[in-house]
Amino acid sequence: MGLEYKFVLWNRYKKKYDLVIAGFSIIFLLLFAGITLIVNRETTVETLVIRGFGILAVVMLHLILVIGPLCRLQPKFLPILYNRRHLGVSMFLAALVHGGFSIFQFHALGDTFPIYSIFTSNLDYFSLSNFPFQVLGFFALLILFSMAATSHDFFLANLSAVTWKRLHMMVYVAYVLILLHVVLGAFQQETSLFTIIVLGLGFVLVVLLHLLSARQELRADKIQSVETEGWFRVCEVDEIEDDRAKIFTLNKERVAIFKYENKLSAIHNVCKHQGGPLGEGKIIDGCITCPWHGYQYLPKNGQSPPPYTEKVATYDLKLVGSTVFIDPNAHAEGTEVEPLIITK
Repeated sequence: MGLEYKFVLWNRYKKKYDLVIAGFSIIFLLLFAGITLIVNRETTVETLVIRGFGILAVVMLHLILVIGPLCRLQPKFLPILYNRRHLGVSMFLAALVHGGFSIFQFHALGDTFPIYSIFTSNLDYFSLSNFPFQVLGFFALLILFSMAATSHDFFLANLSAVTWKRLHMMVYVAYVLILLHVVLGAFQQETSLFTIIVLGLGFVLVVLLHLLSARQELRADKIQSVETEGWFRVCEVDEIEDDRAKIFTLNKERVAIFKYENKLSAIHNVCKHQGGPLGEGKIIDGCITCPWHGYQYLPKNGQSPPPYTEKVATYDLKLVGSTVFIDPNAHAEGTEVEPLIITK
């Protein structure tokens, strides 16, 4: 978290993350160029750049789309989620190089304005076999640009978390456009079944991981609990690990019940930053720490420690023997609730 907005709040982990991205990109491009030149020595530099950066962008996009569900299925993948926006911006830059060289190569050497030429050089919009696939790539690039340009927390704060999240969910629209762009291009220009098969496998992987993650989430939400005099049974106190949480669904809202220092506190599960699952985080230095980007909240009142101002709702808890019960009626965001002491 940062109180002041800066271009990048560099730290050792972010530098390491970006070095891995840069190293992967360079090695990928070198390998692609080497293999291509071995297979076809007549390949031009322009073609190498267009295809190399295009394939790199597609590979990065698939990595970005599988990181989220992988983290929900296996928390060990969380380190690669933490700075996923850096990977997103890198992916956009690779797509921009691909798109820029393509526009120059195929549309900038004539008398027609290049952008206008993209839409008018091929007018077979009702033909599947000759559809102007470059238009799809152009719109996908616009979406990726809007996401990269607003990736900083400054835009997240000023657009509101809800609007920002909706904008960045457009990545799935861009993904479909890119799939169609590549498949139609491969079919029309090269009739490359290999490209289509590889993209198909990537699509299946993305869909499968999202479905598995969604099933896991729905399974947790469907757990029914007995209501007793307005209180809902959550679990036995020993089922909650120290400095961890039990996530429980109330009125279609998820609540995180944290156990720490022989006490229990309950807060709304959704982080104010990017909607991260607070209950999948842990207590660090006395604060609930979101596993996605490290935003922190005090467990007793759901407030971010000063000078930060984020707040989430809090809930009342009670113990009946060793069983934890929760009041489904949430307090206003930031309301202090006395932690429940665990009696032996």
